[in-house]
Amino acid sequence: MQEFLSENSKIIAVDFDGTIVEHKYPAIGREMLFAFSTLKALKQKGHKLILWTYRVGPMLDEAVEYCKANGVEFYAVNKNFPEEKIEENTPRKLNADIFIDDRNVGGFLGWSDVWQTLHPESGEFLHQLRNAEAHNNYNSSNGTSIFKKLFGKK
Repeated sequence: MQEFLSENSKIIAVDFDGTIVEHKYPAIGREMLFAFSTLKALKQKGHKLILWTYRVGPMLDEAVEYCKANGVEFYAVNKNFPEEKIEENTPRKLNADIFIDDRNVGGFLGWSDVWQTLHPESGEFLHQLRNAEAHNNYNSSNGTSIFKKLFGKK
């Protein structure tokens, strides 16, 4: 059964190659500066971390073991929750609040900047969405659809 998060906790999907380690795929590169210390601190703040990577099979197992050997175990790996059954029609997109990836617009920020963005001065979770409406894939509570907002139709 999926656990509930506290108000300030988020589900964070984290890429492996180019984000946790330097990009040397299919080999495992060196740890990115502050990767594991930041991931551990995010877990301590109550966030659920999902390893979200292109790797599958033995290469995925190696990545998971590498992270475990460095003190980070993920809530789930390439799925939304540990018990999720991956079948042919299961979408690959995760239901995460935040994605940390080297393929972000503008590239990977670096772990120090990730931490400062999410928890400045080690305070509460203060991540600000630039477009909060983009995170709603449903009608708003007032019943105004995005189509109505764009074209002024009621």
